[in-house]
Amino acid sequence: MNNNDINNYFTLCQQLIDSTLNDWLAPSTTEPCKLHSAIRYSVLSGGKRIRPVLVFATTEAFGQSRERALAAACAVELIHAYSLIHDDLPAMDDDDLRRGLPTCHIKYDEATAILAGDALQAMAFEILCDRGEHSAQARLDMIKTLSVASGSLGMVGGQAIDLDSVGQQISLNSLERMHNYKTGALIEASIVLGAQSTGLDNPKTLHPLQQYARAIGLAFQVQDDILDVTSNTETLGKTQGADEARNKPTYPSLLGLEGAQQKAQALHQSALTALNDLDSLNTSRLAQISEFIINRPR
Repeated sequence: MNNNDINNYFTLCQQLIDSTLNDWLAPSTTEPCKLHSAIRYSVLSGGKRIRPVLVFATTEAFGQSRERALAAACAVELIHAYSLIHDDLPAMDDDDLRRGLPTCHIKYDEATAILAGDALQAMAFEILCDRGEHSAQARLDMIKTLSVASGSLGMVGGQAIDLDSVGQQISLNSLERMHNYKTGALIEASIVLGAQSTGLDNPKTLHPLQQYARAIGLAFQVQDDILDVTSNTETLGKTQGADEARNKPTYPSLLGLEGAQQKAQALHQSALTALNDLDSLNTSRLAQISEFIINRPR
């Protein structure tokens, strides 16, 4: 992989997302000011923007511009931002740092953080309704994709399983099921939203794209678990070793560090295999993103 190429691609996509969200989010001077300040603080404080990058890369694989998928990319990032605010709360993971900065409830207060997350979730669906040049059916399809991925059979359900698993001995299959919900569902939704944004999605192309998405979604979590062991707080932008301190089940704890690294590589290969079934699409960027996920330093 050409690291400069994929890094430049991420930078371009991040700049587009950040500038668009900066324009679409209400100013901090809009009442209620503290709430809007907390929203902007949480959304615009950096981040890899992997989910919107996946939306863009999928749309481009169909030969269409990333601007066509801008609404979907921003919507999925707002859902992700809301989930991070809530995950960091004392009742959940109780984290003090996110992206190297105080978490939302530390910077503001717990009630404001809850409301900021609630507002971001609502805004994500507002964007899918109002932004972009899509048919009514395409909008409904995208709303359904994102809502299912965000709910009890997706991201929220995975978080519930995660909380119930603290201090428990669970199987590898159970760990994968949890992360297919918690992390993988929103990553898969990003791929599907990218396809739906083109209006060219069909089961023949969606199925291998979903296989790719499920592989990289799990690989993303495996790498997260590895970095929690091997990296440091300054690099991660969040507390290193937090999972071990909370006695949470992880891939290194079940497979060992080397086994977890092998698992990440195997998932990367599965993702590439899925892309091989998409001869009609230009999937080179998606292949690069898969490799980036398992080699990222944070």
